[in-house]
Amino acid sequence: MKQFYIDPDISKAETLPGYFYHDKTIFESMKDQIFASSWQLIGDKQLIRLANTAYPFSLLDGYLNEPMVLVRTEDDIVKCLSNVCTHRGNIIVHNPGSCKFLTCMYHGRRFNQNGAFVSMPEFSLTESFPRPCDDLHAFNLIEWGQFLFTSISPTFDFQKILSIMNERIGFLPLEEFVHHPSLGKDYLVNAHWALYCDNYLEGFHIPFVHQDLNSVLDYGQYTTELYDFCNVQIGYAKDGEECFTLPEGHPDYGKSIAAYYYWIFPNMMFNFYPWGLSINIVKPISIEKTKVSFITYVYDESKLHSGAGAMLDKVEREDEFVVENVFKGLKSRVYTTGRFSTNREKGTHHFHRILSELIISES
Repeated sequence: MKQFYIDPDISKAETLPGYFYHDKTIFESMKDQIFASSWQLIGDKQLIRLANTAYPFSLLDGYLNEPMVLVRTEDDIVKCLSNVCTHRGNIIVHNPGSCKFLTCMYHGRRFNQNGAFVSMPEFSLTESFPRPCDDLHAFNLIEWGQFLFTSISPTFDFQKILSIMNERIGFLPLEEFVHHPSLGKDYLVNAHWALYCDNYLEGFHIPFVHQDLNSVLDYGQYTTELYDFCNVQIGYAKDGEECFTLPEGHPDYGKSIAAYYYWIFPNMMFNFYPWGLSINIVKPISIEKTKVSFITYVYDESKLHSGAGAMLDKVEREDEFVVENVFKGLKSRVYTTGRFSTNREKGTHHFHRILSELIISES
């Protein structure tokens, strides 16, 4: 078994080795070691607005492929349940819609809205039945404003992360943010998913890669703050550029903040701008292909095309070009590891440390 080591002292540390991003065994091991134990965004409450309805989905479709179903009960409580029948493993709910009971069409096993077993034809002679394992598994579900999150087997406290985020963006009325599907987009990146995160987690490349973004941000003040399983990059606006109107008592009151870039391990980014929120979800497809979903919520349309939150598509294309070329470069037979800028690559070092502590490879 091989385990990676990243020195906690960034001034001494080396990056993950190049082969990390091209090893198929490592890539497959991350399904359980990283993603099944992390939190993932399901969507917002608009997915399931009415009582007595269900919404089926697959968690990280294409990678984890875990069948789940959201249910809003008659009592207006939202549950996240397994969408797999406990009899023979059939998928129960196939389409969103009304749901008084969850009934498997294969052999008729029925569950209530909380996932508890209700009935099953032809099982009267079956001993020790039903048992607790005949109920549908209930997954953890956390609501934050209008957003819903779940995890298969969480290993860290998501509420703690939300509390950290609320310290700075809690003044924003998240429930009033309006989803704009027309502003959202899926991007296919020809690179390993972790390389996309590596790039996101440092502002070091901004002056070199993003000329337009660099023109509105004060690179000298750009900062990164690290926390357990999350971090925030704070972009300061240059004079005259769009920034938040922060309330008194805010940690950054009096400062010209253009953007808060929150990353939640391993693959979620919540980018807050004066106009609203751009969520980026990084979804592994294969070792050489990643889908990045941009989901846009607008609060103040008058600020939509200004400041650090403008031209997001152009910034994304610039990032893709760099990430894809790094992925090619890491196949080099002469590249081993790199070093970190102690001032500018704290976020990437932080990410590599978490990965190194959680991943054990058989390769």
